[in-house]
Amino acid sequence: MDADYDLAYKTSRRRIEQIDAIIRTLEQRRCSLDLSKAELARRANLRPEVIRRIFSAESPNPTLATLVALAEAMQMELSAEPQKVSPAI
Repeated sequence: MDADYDLAYKTSRRRIEQIDAIIRTLEQRRCSLDLSKAELARRANLRPEVIRRIFSAESPNPTLATLVALAEAMQMELSAEPQKVSPAI
């Protein structure tokens, strides 16, 4: 396998995994608060279809602003942390 391709694949995979983890956490919080997707959309001042797409799409790619709006609507904070293991980039 081409080394550049392998690095690009690993980088993309890592980013997708991080997005998925954030979305799973937001979905768990939504469920624990017993919020419908429509109510969450209202609280976050987002269109209901945006919420449905984020929580239902196979490969969602929300903007950071959308993720922050969702977190704030559920009294959460998003934060960035240094990686525990440095990737070979």
